[in-house]
Amino acid sequence: MSVTVGDLSLKNPVITASGTFGYGEEYADFVDINKLGAIIAKGISLNPREGNPPPRIVETPCGMLNSIGLQNVGVEVFIQEKLPFLRSFSTPVIVNILGETVDEYKTIASELQKTDGISGFELNISCPNMGAGGVIFGVDPTSAYKVVEAVRKTTNLLLMVKLSPNVTDIVSIAKSVKEAGADAISLINTITGMAVDIETRCPKLGNITGGLSGPAIKPIALRMVLEVVSHVNIPVVGIGGIMDWKDALEFLIVGARAIQVGTANFINPRATMDIIDGIEKYLIDKGIEDISNLIGSLALNDK
Repeated sequence: MSVTVGDLSLKNPVITASGTFGYGEEYADFVDINKLGAIIAKGISLNPREGNPPPRIVETPCGMLNSIGLQNVGVEVFIQEKLPFLRSFSTPVIVNILGETVDEYKTIASELQKTDGISGFELNISCPNMGAGGVIFGVDPTSAYKVVEAVRKTTNLLLMVKLSPNVTDIVSIAKSVKEAGADAISLINTITGMAVDIETRCPKLGNITGGLSGPAIKPIALRMVLEVVSHVNIPVVGIGGIMDWKDALEFLIVGARAIQVGTANFINPRATMDIIDGIEKYLIDKGIEDISNLIGSLALNDK
């Protein structure tokens, strides 16, 4: 069941997705954290963020819209109050970091680099670059390159970059971050959407738009993972609508080295445990001794 993502060795390919698992403590009564492949903490900014006005979550057919606004405690409080709990487990801790300028990303990574108990970073580049007129880092190859290059210079830990699906060409972004020094790529982040209350004729979200996640986006995520693994030779971690072990297997078969479980955690707090068990049983039932023999085993149809 063990896999490697960059230089990081994981006991299995199941990782918690940032923003859906809090800082770990919230799920400790339901999940054996030592059993996870890795845990990705809630996104951390330089300073605390209050997030967007409510309502911030809306259910949709086959999914969920969220407009949390990256609410978090900030890097200082994370190091002092949240990280000690995570350090008590054998599971690698990957910290998702976000910023509004390249310097903010660099500063956060630099502060965390000095701290024990962190195995790597996941860069959330689906944020507006306020130093470049508000253009989203992740939709422009040049902006994406600059922020990854800057963080790469501050750390020797695993550097994974989380890509936005709200682009025309996901491969060009993936190539750009790889050239800038990324060790791995995670995709996809949420897809921008909205919902309307027909009685009030108002948006259901306080921020009008939000990020769509859940089963509705899985086909898009699978397609993008396949495109990226076909063109970029660094590990890819698949995200998007993974609700059970069967969903997880689809991502592994198309070439993802590991997967992240997000929205499913809200529906079933033990989703990650069930997925780990399900993958293991599948491997045993199919006589597959090493999960590496499953990863990237997609059989393409003859044209």
